[in-house]
Amino acid sequence: MAALLSRPRVESDVSVAYGAHPDQVVDFYAPRGGREGVPLVVVLHGGEWRAQYDRAHLTPFAGFLARRGFAVANVEYRRGSDGDVSGEPFAGRWPETFDDIAAVMDALPALVADALPQADPRRIVVTGHSAGGHLALWAAARHVLPEGSPWRLDAPPRLRGVVAIAPIADFATAVELGVCGGAVVQLLGGEGELKARKDSADPSALLPTGIATAVVQGRDDDVVPQAVAEAYVDAAARAGEMVGITLLEDVGHYAPVDPGADACAVVAEELAQLAY
Repeated sequence: MAALLSRPRVESDVSVAYGAHPDQVVDFYAPRGGREGVPLVVVLHGGEWRAQYDRAHLTPFAGFLARRGFAVANVEYRRGSDGDVSGEPFAGRWPETFDDIAAVMDALPALVADALPQADPRRIVVTGHSAGGHLALWAAARHVLPEGSPWRLDAPPRLRGVVAIAPIADFATAVELGVCGGAVVQLLGGEGELKARKDSADPSALLPTGIATAVVQGRDDDVVPQAVAEAYVDAAARAGEMVGITLLEDVGHYAPVDPGADACAVVAEELAQLAY
């Protein structure tokens, strides 16, 4: 984490609002090298869905992908409050966090046409790290949300695929292991809402999606352990869907999104395989 956070922020080429709230903004990075018609990678940052972690820490990752020839959208969204009555930061907002991911994904084709014409909106891959990995999987599963959900799509989203990096992808396992200090329960609004809202938010409950999905996971990840990703992959298999998982030896939680680490190149390769 220290290595990632020590990297200087990489400024975007243009920022565009997709709503009225200050957090409803997306930063676009044009592909380096002047190429046209390139795939668009939508980046959803992690940070336990908590307010103190914003998209800034993934700007080096976004810049890295742009240097690799991708067009990049680094998304901000509403997260938890700065502190509850105990002074502890709170994870996520229900329903605002999900409102924002749905809104930005729906708005992207029009936003890209105006702000990033180098991108090909027919070739979109979504990626996310940690809590952002959860949101990336959820964004690709909106067509299998329960009937009546305000976020449900009538047809699968037009995505080439998803690369989920150390994702909080299986809520039961994450809760059992106490991942991120109970952030999953907070995201859903507390223990009393967990059962009622789980089926609208848990990627393991939203299968199969029919969207090509790859998971990249460090074996030495002590923030979101390997067991969480494996539980999601197992749930997909039970639903009749194959999800690829790449387990990286001697890799922790942050290296896959740190441009200075070899693991980050593995993520870029997974993105390229889906995008092209």
